[in-house]
Amino acid sequence: MTTVRRAVLTLPAAPLGPDNPLPALRAPIGAGAYAVDPVTLAELPRDMARGIGRDPLRSLLPAPVRDGYGRERTPADLDTIVIENDRLRVTVLPGLGGRIHSLHHKPTGRELLYRNPVFQPASFALNGAWFSGGVEWNIGATGHTTLSCSPLHAATVRAPDGGPMLRLWEWERLRDLPFQVDLWLPEDSDFLYVGVRIRNPHERTAPVYWWSNIAVPEDRRVLAPAETAWRHGYERGLSRVPVPVTEDGTDRTYPLNSTYAADWFYDLPEGQRRWIAALDTDGTGLVQTSTDPLRGRKLFVWGTGRGGRRWQEWLTEPGTPGYAEIQAGLARTQLEHLELAGGAEFSWLEAYGPLAADPATVLGDDWTAARADVERSLSGALPRAAVDAAYTAWREGAADLAPEEVLAAGSGWGALEVLRGGYELPGTPFPESTLGPEQEPWRELLRTGVLPPPAKNAAPDADPTARPTAPPSAPLIAPLVASPWRDMLETAPADPTTEYQLGIAQWHAGDRAQAVRSWERGLKEASTRWPLMYCLAVADREDGHPERAAEHFTEAFTDHEATEAGAGVETLAGHQATEAGSDRDGARALIATALGREALDALLAVDRPDRARALWHRLPDSARRHGAFRLLEVRLLLAEGRPDEARAVFDAGFEVADLREGAEILGELWERITDELLPDSYEFRMRPS
Repeated sequence: MTTVRRAVLTLPAAPLGPDNPLPALRAPIGAGAYAVDPVTLAELPRDMARGIGRDPLRSLLPAPVRDGYGRERTPADLDTIVIENDRLRVTVLPGLGGRIHSLHHKPTGRELLYRNPVFQPASFALNGAWFSGGVEWNIGATGHTTLSCSPLHAATVRAPDGGPMLRLWEWERLRDLPFQVDLWLPEDSDFLYVGVRIRNPHERTAPVYWWSNIAVPEDRRVLAPAETAWRHGYERGLSRVPVPVTEDGTDRTYPLNSTYAADWFYDLPEGQRRWIAALDTDGTGLVQTSTDPLRGRKLFVWGTGRGGRRWQEWLTEPGTPGYAEIQAGLARTQLEHLELAGGAEFSWLEAYGPLAADPATVLGDDWTAARADVERSLSGALPRAAVDAAYTAWREGAADLAPEEVLAAGSGWGALEVLRGGYELPGTPFPESTLGPEQEPWRELLRTGVLPPPAKNAAPDADPTARPTAPPSAPLIAPLVASPWRDMLETAPADPTTEYQLGIAQWHAGDRAQAVRSWERGLKEASTRWPLMYCLAVADREDGHPERAAEHFTEAFTDHEATEAGAGVETLAGHQATEAGSDRDGARALIATALGREALDALLAVDRPDRARALWHRLPDSARRHGAFRLLEVRLLLAEGRPDEARAVFDAGFEVADLREGAEILGELWERITDELLPDSYEFRMRPS
């Protein structure tokens, strides 16, 4: 019989640390990596070009940037949920985006996925922290979801066959949409079934993005039912190429045949069954298939170049085998978004399981025969009609069922939206009991029309003598930016806190001039000015005024220093300046570090090394030891004309824990110092020079 149970997985793990306390006003980290130049865009099919241009994110709001993690790993216990029958054992991480960590096939003793032996966050998600391995559920916008390292709600539900099913659900905040992922193992099945639903409870049309990313060992051949693919690399291009052998004579269906990282989006013909497989030299491995709405299929490779190898090592530990990703999405490419009408939904079913095919055929030179053999093997193991029938049974008989036993809790943001909008969402309850301190000021705004001052951010029944409930690791009131909340802020009594939040919502809506006016109004009465100064600095930088931006960033840093020097001051940041102990010290250092990093970067960008050096000496000692600040130190030393000392920083060694995917800054700085080969430890470039 199938069972669903809680368990614990112990791995060497780096702590996630606190989120960045500053509002994420800028576009997603690394968004340019998915850009397409105008000439290429004009040559694409019209519907693809429309999808690529549909509602790009102007900021990460309301999600926070997650950059507080490091690289020191110690054994840690991770909560898991295990789904198991006589054939498969599936291990899920509900606290880390609902990631499938392992898919173990019992009869053969094989692990079907690439299973990362460590938990090491790196800056790959739209908002930063992400980790490699397993199967991840990407919703929101192009890239890895902001929920990569966040908890989801989890509970058991009755599966279509009457057995237990695991439901994961949450409210995705970038697009303001609820979604659910249902996982179940029919008795004696070799395949895990996954039902996915994205709902749009609003009246407006919403842009939708979904890709299921599956990590597999890279010593495989990847097969999909296509003769062409759209290739996208870090050179920002998008071109249609033949499959499997490209114009240079290389068979790109073998991940190890590529030197540089690249995406290959397979162009599946209309009416073709949707599937993708990764098979090893004996013709066995993993296959993923789905109902037709999940149209896209993709192969991502790191490549065998120095940069790709270094990234693979960065994400796990030396000596660990490499991996590639096979993926499935709603659109042809990850650069596109679909439209979901108000009140409508997207839903589909995926299946994951083992596949055994004739190795001589699937690894041979005849691509047509190789695909046909996989099709035959898949049809024998799991007919297309069976997948369609399973979807119908799930959608009509199980998708709306109420959860039974709650296994894990996600955030309170969905509960707040349901409270505001009165939405009916069968199957995915967001009860008021999940509301927490982050949501409390917004619930007060909803109740009274007034956004309370930070000192009152405790729950109504909280002990008034207790310490403030706003967590020191996130000292600013978490923003909300959807139009209903913006409307409430516009009619709320104007004070610095409200003007600050209103400006953030206006900025998100694209009304940048009005956002600046709101922040400037807030400054007139604010006793603590640094949050508003920070926002104005970002506005200056985004609007092409780098000198003014540097001034505002520096003023924000200085004001924070002055605020912390005063005792007993209730700040816009939402905590008492008299709050004693390590929590307060940690919050102070967190904000100073975030503001200092922004100010140093801005001063160096306008060639003011003198002022940058003065600010450097005012940073917390703990900040100057971080790898990100060691990188800033290299830039500062070069700006001061001290290349030998900059080289000494490299020679001493440092690691920038939140180095962004595709970052080339280390190589650029090294080339300003010497013409020697960049050491392997700093080689993260993912495209040809």
